[in-house]
Amino acid sequence: MRLNMKDYTKGEAIRIIREWTNLTQKDFAKRIGKSKRTIEQYEAGTVNYGVEVLKTIAKEFDIDIIIEKK
Repeated sequence: MRLNMKDYTKGEAIRIIREWTNLTQKDFAKRIGKSKRTIEQYEAGTVNYGVEVLKTIAKEFDIDIIIEKK
């Protein structure tokens, strides 16, 4: 999978990756070392995440995440 962050909100990007992996929020959270509540907040856009979270996700699921200005 290749995801260009400029095409989505931060919350949408996390949800798309999670759905692509066919994982529940709980299972996705466990795989990246976060709580289910944190994933819910990321997806809802109520809590922001940084590049380190994206790096963890990219490594865990072997995906390319592209970050560029809109």
